[in-house]
Order: sequence, then C-alpha cells, then structure tokens
Amino acid sequence: MAELNPINSAAVWNEHREPRSMGLGGSQLLNTLESALGPLVLVFSLWALAFHFENSVPPAYLILALIVFSLVFPGTSQLHLPIVRVLFNIAFQWLWLAGILLLTGYATQYLLDFSRAVILHWLWVAPTAQVGAHLTLRVAAPYLLKLQGPPRGAVIVGVNDQGAALARHIVESTYSGIELLGFFDDRSEERRGMKDEYKLAGKIDELPAYVKKHRVRFIYLSLPMTARPRILQVLDGLKDTTASIYFVPDMFITDLIQGRTDSVFGTTVISVCDTPFRGLNGFLKRASDIVLSILILLLVSPIMLMIMLAVRLGSPGPAIFKQRRYGLDGEQIVVYKFRSMAVTEDGNTIQQARKHDSRVTRLGGFLRKTSLDELPQFINVLQGRMSIVGPRPHAVAHNELYRKLIKGYMVRHKVRPGITGWAQVNGQRGETDTLEKMQSRIDYDLDYLRNWSLKLDLIVILKTVRLVFKDGSAY
Repeated sequence: MAELNPINSAAVWNEHREPRSMGLGGSQLLNTLESALGPLVLVFSLWALAFHFENSVPPAYLILALIVFSLVFPGTSQLHLPIVRVLFNIAFQWLWLAGILLLTGYATQYLLDFSRAVILHWLWVAPTAQVGAHLTLRVAAPYLLKLQGPPRGAVIVGVNDQGAALARHIVESTYSGIELLGFFDDRSEERRGMKDEYKLAGKIDELPAYVKKHRVRFIYLSLPMTARPRILQVLDGLKDTTASIYFVPDMFITDLIQGRTDSVFGTTVISVCDTPFRGLNGFLKRASDIVLSILILLLVSPIMLMIMLAVRLGSPGPAIFKQRRYGLDGEQIVVYKFRSMAVTEDGNTIQQARKHDSRVTRLGGFLRKTSLDELPQFINVLQGRMSIVGPRPHAVAHNELYRKLIKGYMVRHKVRPGITGWAQVNGQRGETDTLEKMQSRIDYDLDYLRNWSLKLDLIVILKTVRLVFKDGSAY
C-alpha cells in the first residue's frame, strides 16, 4: 500500500480548520479589527443594555466587561470561513462563555448584583450583535484593503508541493492583500516533476534584482531542508533588500502532530509529535468528559439496567463484556461493553464482527447498530481510561497487527481513546476488513490530534447522535 501523502491527508480537515489569525503577511488592519471586534461588541452591548435599563453603567458591569474581554481577546479570524460556519462559531463561543459566567455568578451569588432584564436581554443581543458586526466587516473588508494601497507583492522560491499549496492559499485568500508574482526555481520543467500552476518569474540567482525592481514585500523560501548551502546563498543575496523572508520547510509539512515551538530549560525546541492536551487544554478536556459522562449516565441509567437484564435473559454469559484495549501512551486498559455476541473473545487472535456474523445475538445486532452496546464506556471515561471523543480503541490483537503495517498507527495513542471519534463520523465506522479502510481510519484519527478543540469535540458528538439513527454500517 502506498504511504500516506501528508498533503492529501490534511485536506480531510480543510472544512473545519480555522486559523487563529490571518497569519504572517496578511492584512494587519483586518487582523487587528477581527482581533478586537468580537470582544468589543460583547462589552459595548453589555454597557448599552445596562444604560438602557438602569440609566447608568454601575461598577459591577465594568468589572464583568473586563472579565469578558480578557476571556475572548483576541478574537479569531473568520473572514475566510463560510457564513454558516461563522454562525456556528459565534453560537458555540457564546454558549460556552455565557454558561461559565452564569454558573460562576450563581455559585458566588454575584449574579444578584446585575439586573435580571439586562442579563436576559444580553443573552440574545450579544451574539446577534456579533453576527451583525462580522457581516458588516465582511462587506467593508474590500474597501479597507483598498485604503491600504495596492496589493503587496510576494514570491515563492522553490516549485514543490508545499510551495504550490502556499500559492493556492494566497491566491484563494480574498482578504490577504497579497499578490503572488510568481515562483523562482533553477530546475527545468521536467526536473521540477510537476506541472506549473503559477508563473515562473525567473532563476534563483535573479531573485535579488527582481525583488528590488518590483518592490517585493514577502519572500517565501520553499526549498528542501537538504539545500542548506543554497538557502544560505539566497539569504546572503537578499541582505540588500527590505523584503520580509519566511521559510516554508518541507520536513513533515502537514504531518506534524501538535507542531509548535517550546523551550526546555532555555533551549528552543520544535514539537514534532505531541499530545494536544497539555496545560489548560488538558484540564478542559478532562473536565468536560467528567461533567458530560455524569449527566449522560444519570439520564440513561434506566435504559442501561433494562439492557443488562435483556442481555442476561437473551443468551448465556455476563451482561458486561470486558476486553483489553490500548489506551493513553499505548498502555493496556480494560474497556466495558454490553455483550452483543454469544462469545467473549479477548485473546491473541480476534475476528472482527462481519455482516450476518453468527456470533452476534439477535439483541446484540440491535445494540451494535444503535451503538447502545457502548454505553458502559461512560464508566471508563469516569475512570480516566477513555474520553468521550477520541480515536476508537482497538483490541490488543488488532493493534499488534496494524502497528506493523501502517505508518504512524501508534501515534493515535497520544490521547485517551474515545467512545466516538472523528473517523467514525466521517464514514469509518464498522468493520475494517481491508488495510485501506484501517489506513483511512488512522488518517482521520491523526487529523483529530493535529486540530483538536472543544468545538471539534462538540461537532463529533452532534454528528454521532445523528449517525446512531441513520447509519447501519456497524454490525
């Protein structure tokens, strides 16, 4: 089987990826406005309602505004996203923020310091005002870009996959204020090995003169890591220019797992493969798992009791099936499920359930199709063995098989396994009877690790609920 192409793998995520800002080389004016607009709208809508209902802005509202601003500043860049996605983002952020503020206010009794009318109106005025502000900025953005003068020129040094990907993003970015002038490369079209999508502006030795003549503002070096002498030569030739220079490394490209810079005792290091759940993210993930698991178990406990009784009466054997799986950091854990088969396999060789599998009981088929057999795993979540959302755990026997066949298979164990996952809501649910199917599932799992957020977890949960009633791929 061919190795995973990291660029194609990352494309799976494009629909949901959201940049924190417009990035290096983007419009600084729009970047600044987007960073401040959302937080300021929340603050001023609160003050306006306070003045409307109380004829003044008491100190309590000033303090609340400061807290809100500190929680949401800087705002995220959303001009590049579809309107539907923007509406979802605003609603999600506001539900999270309002929920935290109301719970904290109720627990500390500070909620009594605020007018009931102001709070109730702010719950719908604030997100509505945010949507209006964003739509206004979206309409005004082209005119604001014109105020900054003509587009700033940019060139890319090196015709390759990552250079072409960067070029597409620049060209497709409506609000970047950047004009791609072309590529610089010394190789012939045959040696470049790919059809030129964009204009070749010249050879690399011609770059300094071109930059001066055309007043190029941004230079992106998309040269291979092995071309260090050539890179140093290019940088030396550009010392007499005022262009901003950025390096686009080919190493790993989009295959980084939570790539970021960090410091170890004063030494700068680059993260290549790490868990997304460090610090505050880890606390938020675990806290949300505990709260949601408790709520769900309280709601479904009567259903679980009925299923346990039905399983015991339906066929010989225990109601709860326990199986060893790989968990966080590849450590073995015990996962609970309602027994859906006449056998309880947990050895070195385990056959996956197939369509019309004779081992699956009549009740078990219904439980597996509706995912009700997974309900006991919320107990695993409370135990800290699993998470509600994450890569689905596989039996130990399957792990030992596929870790030898699929590159990056064990990386999915950088996080706790989940009851549901990004792969499952994207069609990778049920039997993986071919290596290609398992490879596809792993691709989605790694995309989840690269791009985790609480918002993504919510999307997965909502899609899972929908799939329970519509999907029949599990058996």
